[in-house]
Amino acid sequence: MNAPLQTRSYRTVFISDLHLGTRGCRSEFLLDFLRRTRCEHLYLVGDVIDGWRLRRSWYWDEAHDEIVRAILAKARAGTQVTYIPGNHDELFRAWMPMEFAGIRLRGSAEHVTADGRRLLVMHGDEFDSVVRYAKFLALLGDWAYTTALVVNRWFNAVRRRLGYPYWSLSAWLKLQVKEAVKAIDRFETALAAEARRRGCDGVVCGHIHHAAIRDVDGVTYLNDGDWVESCTAIVEHFDGRIELVDWAAENRLSFWEAPNRSAQRSRSASAQDSPVTEAA
Repeated sequence: MNAPLQTRSYRTVFISDLHLGTRGCRSEFLLDFLRRTRCEHLYLVGDVIDGWRLRRSWYWDEAHDEIVRAILAKARAGTQVTYIPGNHDELFRAWMPMEFAGIRLRGSAEHVTADGRRLLVMHGDEFDSVVRYAKFLALLGDWAYTTALVVNRWFNAVRRRLGYPYWSLSAWLKLQVKEAVKAIDRFETALAAEARRRGCDGVVCGHIHHAAIRDVDGVTYLNDGDWVESCTAIVEHFDGRIELVDWAAENRLSFWEAPNRSAQRSRSASAQDSPVTEAA
């Protein structure tokens, strides 16, 4: 008999690059995460909705509606929700600053941890020279990334038939390209420098779909990854401790489950509010 699913409680949760409006969004995993975590502060660190893709072709299913409802429900329940638009949902930047349905829309934010550290929170595309100065190349890169995800799906279909577990070919390819690795290093260095310039101890960002916690020249660099491949989040515990959570790996969620199976499982488990269990 399976053990009951427990709800985790955090002081703060940072997630980004959900890319709602695309078939690549792991909406069932994201719903599982949102329904099984509670927090005082929730930061949506950009690219929540993929406006680039939606302008080309419309894709929006019930799972995406449920994700929006889950976020709004957290705001109604008292969670402080801050939405920082990224380059894919940049249309919302024209409305900043404003508040709607209990969600604060900001260009960037400063978060103070329980142990007194100041963290700059921003999507990070402002420090991506391709996005800022060569948008055509950025769109081409977006197309290449989408193609890589399709190839990745077929590649893992073969691995599954051979009895091997899921493995991200597209993420691996990105890290094998020397220029891509250099770009990640430049991105991390630029974000850390901006945090230092603003007098912050660290920076939380997204954008490059590469989850990480590391020290960059004395500044804590925190990238919360994405919900297309890695399914990761940065969380702050109530004592100020910061952790990178790999939701799919920790919960042994299969990338080959039927659509919405995880969502249905978590829905049945959360039909009645279960007691909150603080994460260790």
